[in-house]
Amino acid sequence: MVSKFLIRAGVLLIMMNASTAFSAVSGLPDFTGLVETAGPAVVNIQVTQYGQRASANPGNGQDQQIPQEQIPEMFRRFFDIPGNPGYDQPDRNGAGSGFIIESNGYIITNHHVIDGADQIIVRLADRREFEATLVGSDPASDIALLKVEAENLATLKIGSSANLKAGEWVAAIGSPFNFEQTITAGIVSAKGRSNGAQQYVPFIQTDVAINRGNSGGPLLNLDGEVVGINSWILSSSGGYIGLSFSIPVETAMDAVEQLRKYGKVSRGLLGVVVGPVTREMAEAMKLNRPAGALVNDVNPSGSASKAGIKPGDVILAFNGTPIETSGDLPPIVGANPPGTKVDVLVSREGKEMTFDVTLDALQPGSGEQQLAGEGPAQESNAIGLAVEDLNADQRRELGNPAGGVLIAKVESDAAYRVGLRPGDVILMINNQPVKDVDGFEKIVKGITAGKAIALRVFREGVSNFIAYTPSAKE
Repeated sequence: MVSKFLIRAGVLLIMMNASTAFSAVSGLPDFTGLVETAGPAVVNIQVTQYGQRASANPGNGQDQQIPQEQIPEMFRRFFDIPGNPGYDQPDRNGAGSGFIIESNGYIITNHHVIDGADQIIVRLADRREFEATLVGSDPASDIALLKVEAENLATLKIGSSANLKAGEWVAAIGSPFNFEQTITAGIVSAKGRSNGAQQYVPFIQTDVAINRGNSGGPLLNLDGEVVGINSWILSSSGGYIGLSFSIPVETAMDAVEQLRKYGKVSRGLLGVVVGPVTREMAEAMKLNRPAGALVNDVNPSGSASKAGIKPGDVILAFNGTPIETSGDLPPIVGANPPGTKVDVLVSREGKEMTFDVTLDALQPGSGEQQLAGEGPAQESNAIGLAVEDLNADQRRELGNPAGGVLIAKVESDAAYRVGLRPGDVILMINNQPVKDVDGFEKIVKGITAGKAIALRVFREGVSNFIAYTPSAKE
């Protein structure tokens, strides 16, 4: 009798669990309507870079080899391209995705999809094909605008990424590995991710499956609105591992608008080089928490310098927008056109100050300088560094900086672990300028062991702040 009761109870429990599981599964979003609505506006893009014919003298291979740096990024990503001296070089083909934003044929894709292409073919969802014209392209945001000669095309509705939240459902439609009209779905993992190649883009991170060929396709919310443009993945294998990154639609549409009007994208420039604020750096800079963007260097003729911002300042807010990490600053600055007047809140030695800045225009290109030290080193000191004065030749290589001492030997384990090396030049300690060895020693005498210090260090043309905590033995 008892056993029959237990069996019935077990069956009932299984039925209840099955019902609960079915209820949970049935609560998942249905993407069929999204695909039907958005699919017709998503396109496949085929790109071709024309090859070269062999020279009349095929034995002379030097004329035929193409340096790797001259091969566009799109083709380096998809193909292993060796040199091919003395022989015909075939056409190179690649593929990507895109989507239509205007019914008369304007299409958005990634810059790296069409970079270096001699021919761009757009294939619609209904299998029609058009040769596209490149309206303009912006490597800094990885956005390109195409135009095909067609009318009454299906379009996607432009949404907003501003209200996206981590955990929200999103979907991507594209052509991974040339499988057209492929949809994948997932959630938003995070917002505001940075990438050194496109530092002016606050990427949306998702776990949506993105692979080669998805680049340039739309990231959609559940209303079928574009919230991002799929751009790149982080992977050790070259395939999807759960880390996908998309360009916010606001960033893309700003680039598109400028490309249509001016054929290029202009961005504001603050004129600073910034780095992260670590725990030790925050202590040394008298901050109550490690937040903000540490100014490692300023352009002497730039807008920040003219306004009064100095190396060692920590930028806490830009035009009212809080800066939590150094990666937050470039996208916010770049979103403003040159000539914009902004206020910049900084912390200087623990005191908050606001500066009025008029942004310059971002210009491509930068130079580098190198430094090699020589001469007798001074004895080590409380911070575990042996230093020496700079000679005239070294100062000239640096561009005649004001002050600074050369690290000749790193004796402190803590200093070595944070990256200090012989040949580095110390320009500042705890916001105090270092003019020479005598000045350096005077500053060091006032340093307390076990308390974090911040050094402004010059290396290979770039100034950065490095923080560490000297021990009592050093």
